[in-house]
Amino acid sequence: MVAGGAGFVGSHLVDALLAAGESVVVLDNLCTGRRENLEPALATGRCTLVEADISDGLPPLDTCQTVWHLASPASPPDYGRLPIETLRVGAEGTRHLLEAAHRWQARFLVASTSEVYGDPQVHPQPETYWGHVNPIGWRSCYDEAKRYAEALTMAYHRAHGVDTRIVRIFNTYGPRMRADDGRVVSNFLCQALAGKPLTLYGTGDQTRSFQYVSDLVAGLLAWMDRGDALPANLGNPGEFTIRELADAVDALLGRPAERAWHPLPPDDPRQRKPDIDRARTLVGWQPVVPLAEGLARTAEWFRHATGRPA
Repeated sequence: MVAGGAGFVGSHLVDALLAAGESVVVLDNLCTGRRENLEPALATGRCTLVEADISDGLPPLDTCQTVWHLASPASPPDYGRLPIETLRVGAEGTRHLLEAAHRWQARFLVASTSEVYGDPQVHPQPETYWGHVNPIGWRSCYDEAKRYAEALTMAYHRAHGVDTRIVRIFNTYGPRMRADDGRVVSNFLCQALAGKPLTLYGTGDQTRSFQYVSDLVAGLLAWMDRGDALPANLGNPGEFTIRELADAVDALLGRPAERAWHPLPPDDPRQRKPDIDRARTLVGWQPVVPLAEGLARTAEWFRHATGRPA
């Protein structure tokens, strides 16, 4: 069962599970996910989409062997307009899925986030770092929802013996991103393809680590199969400033785009870079897709999705 399986990352995970011979039930209320993301999966006959809000409880389902919790708004514009829904899916949604995993004796994985580190004061960020989060800031609905989901997952593991996994996902990009989701890669590519200025905030010197979606899915599968109950970072340790990302988009498309500068939003992290030693050591995972290659694949997908010229 994949909760949030109609989303950007969730749908790629569903495809990978089907390719491995599994049958998949997707639960999604489609508040940010899209049915068209699942068209290849549904065509196999081994994937079922159930429209449901896991915050309200689960519909009647047959026993599942694994439970993957990827349900949540995940981009700032989405959780900014859905703050209560984001908190509810992190709290009640997580509890309902953990109860099902406990009842079925299924293995459970929750997709957490690098946002649990907030605006980090430790760099790069290892899983042992507790974070620097503003609990009442506008981003807190997402940060604290994921921190609570991690705490609840560990509570079920300790109190009920549920076989659990926690992964902290760093910035991920690739095909099936929504053009309007507000993440920097989709923003830059869609703006550049449309001949518009690229929107940068602050000085553009804040850093991020960009992971192509196929690398993330490989990490999710490996951690679910061979990982342990403690959190694991899944991200690309290559670190780029936002200015450098904008320059990479210029180089990809072969033309410089103008820059549109805006004030830095409150609580925006100054730097992000994962320490992936745990995932590399325990399950042999590390990302392999370079940024230039991943951007080219994603730009090609957006070009077809939006009808823009190359």
